[in-house]
Amino acid sequence: MPTYLWKGRTASGRVETGEMVAENQAEVLKALRTKKVIPVSVKPKPKEISFSLFGGKKLSTKELSIFTRQFATMINAGLALMDCLDTLKKQATKAGFKVVIAEIMEDIEGGATLADALVRQKKSFSELYVNMVAAGEAGGALDTILIRLAEYLEKTAEIIRKIKGAMIYPAMIVIVTVGAVAILLIFVIPIFAKMYEGMGATLPALTQIIINISNMLRKYFLVVAGVIIALVVGIKLYQRTENGKLMIDKIMLRVPIMGDLLKKTALARFARTLSTLLSSGVNILDALEITGKTSGNKVVEKAIMHARDSIKEGETIAAPLAEEKTVFTPMVVQMVAIGEATGGIDDMLNKVADFYEGEVDAAVENLMAALEPIIVVVLGAVIGVIVVAMYLPIFKLASAFMGGE
Repeated sequence: MPTYLWKGRTASGRVETGEMVAENQAEVLKALRTKKVIPVSVKPKPKEISFSLFGGKKLSTKELSIFTRQFATMINAGLALMDCLDTLKKQATKAGFKVVIAEIMEDIEGGATLADALVRQKKSFSELYVNMVAAGEAGGALDTILIRLAEYLEKTAEIIRKIKGAMIYPAMIVIVTVGAVAILLIFVIPIFAKMYEGMGATLPALTQIIINISNMLRKYFLVVAGVIIALVVGIKLYQRTENGKLMIDKIMLRVPIMGDLLKKTALARFARTLSTLLSSGVNILDALEITGKTSGNKVVEKAIMHARDSIKEGETIAAPLAEEKTVFTPMVVQMVAIGEATGGIDDMLNKVADFYEGEVDAAVENLMAALEPIIVVVLGAVIGVIVVAMYLPIFKLASAFMGGE
């Protein structure tokens, strides 16, 4: 639902401002009158535009899972909601998160439910989180729902940790090697170029090419750096568009080895999310919509939303999933079909999630095994070519000298 900014005057004549989540302006006006505030203006809140290259500040999955686990433990122990939030606020290490919890407490004190208060904190709490909390509040099982949420977030954080861990070593090799190549081209090659210039001999083609690249990099370093930065920023901005995200996700799913890892990760996340939502009492259509939006991949989201539309028309869950062969494997479809037939679809999806989380572990190992030798060979070859190119004239001169003898 959209957020509205409002300005109003209280009975004492004091001007107050604030924001409210509502379906339309009429609801905001009605809520203000209930609070005995005379509305002066109500307008939709402008969408926030982030100029940060890597997005705005938000809680990591690990931080959110720790918060949720602590919250669930305290609720399960019988502590009052506000006491739980107050304790969590006191022990929060991030100043920004303390503010978030304080705002949640303020909204609840104003009569909002926990789910309504979480809706306002979109950067910290996803749609999945809010809907599960709402289902827990409605069913009187908030502690159970929070425990499920904590387990879900912990498993999601574990997958993210494994993928990031797999990429650290190759990324470090690339960074160090690119730095070494840049140092060679900018500082070392010019020394050899001056030395060969004094010789007055014709240089081998490979040596001349490397010297030309070095000269160009030194002369146009700022331009090259600007082009690289502009390219990275351009890709990031393009990725934020609907078509851009879809295109990049399609390409990533087709990359050898990496694509297989991403697909298995998406399937594990799909099964775990949908299972968690269904077992929490969220209806299938809402559960699929939330699962699609939180999938992290536009190709997977599109496939899930297409399946949702088919289910809305009366189809079974398995049938439309079977049509999306690029995303859903026969195993996933078969397990969902068995779950529908036995009435235990959430249990079946949990088993699918367990299986694909194990597959992610194997895929991470395969990725590491494949990437390390490829990166070492390719980048070693680049440095080797530069070194050989610089010594070729010396070899040529030595050969000519020995031939002259």
